[in-house]
Amino acid sequence: MGQVVVEPSAPAADERLARQSWARRLLARPELGALLGAVAVFVFFSLVADAFLRAESFSTVLYASSTFGIMAVGVSLLMIGGEFDLSAGVMVTTSALVAALVSYQLTLNLWVGVALSLVVTLGLGFLNGLLYVKTGLPSFIITLATFFMLAGGNLGVTKAVTGNVASDSVRDMDGFSSARAVFASDLDIGGVNVNITVLWWLLLVAVATWILLRTRIGNWIFAVGGAPASARAVGVPVDRVKIGLFMGVALCAWLSGMHLVFAFATVQSGEGVGNEFFYIICAVIGGCLLTGGYGSAVGAAIGAFIFGMTNKGIVYAEWNPDWFKFFLGAMLLVATVVNLVVRRRVEQAR
Repeated sequence: MGQVVVEPSAPAADERLARQSWARRLLARPELGALLGAVAVFVFFSLVADAFLRAESFSTVLYASSTFGIMAVGVSLLMIGGEFDLSAGVMVTTSALVAALVSYQLTLNLWVGVALSLVVTLGLGFLNGLLYVKTGLPSFIITLATFFMLAGGNLGVTKAVTGNVASDSVRDMDGFSSARAVFASDLDIGGVNVNITVLWWLLLVAVATWILLRTRIGNWIFAVGGAPASARAVGVPVDRVKIGLFMGVALCAWLSGMHLVFAFATVQSGEGVGNEFFYIICAVIGGCLLTGGYGSAVGAAIGAFIFGMTNKGIVYAEWNPDWFKFFLGAMLLVATVVNLVVRRRVEQAR
């Protein structure tokens, strides 16, 4: 009898090495929902508001987007890392007040106040992160406490020092012109005035994207947000990453605060309250999950752009601006649902 030779079966292909179609890769991107939303909002306001497409109007939209987009970059990285910072809004005002009050009261060059403000603001971010890792309390509670302390301190210190609720004007002080050129100047680009905050915003988005996608630190950020216990088990310095992310938010707050000082020369101590929710909204619309471990800086930038278009588009359409928050809330809900549906379909397709 002849022997029957059984050919060994080929090993099953590793599904992790399988090539995915460009459509599936696109659907897996956290920015997709935000990008589709941005296109829809842009087309909508282009149709209902004649002034929306004018170059000077679009420059205003970009400026409004950048003032929130700068903070949305830091907040988005922190959310990817699984945490929140509810003190981000008032921290912007704190950084501005430190620079203005110290420089004016001590008659220093404004650049000294700028440098001192950077140290103080980064210190606040470090304190938020340190309290979080040492106490184990939710970042929501830690930063909510910081929010109230900074809000009260901003008002109390300003009134004690100036006798008013605003800082004294620093417009005529040494260093104002050069600092304004760095933090609040207008640039002529193609015959259109574009505020320098737009360039700072784009630079921060580029740097944050590079960190997330091209560095080991980016892998750590996703890891500590998605599964901190597992990340710690494989040697990821979870505590240092978390503290660094809080300091990243503080750095963005400092940059926004310097723009506030040198754009208006005086700072209202009550500003910034409530803005932290707008930063979170930009990040969530851009695809960041509230549970951490997923999102992108580009998505947060698109979310900020949607925010700016809606904010100014309602004005250009001559609608009642009281409806702005209604539309913002509706977009937040729709974006969250879209992101959830897209992510579930991608996971089911794997």
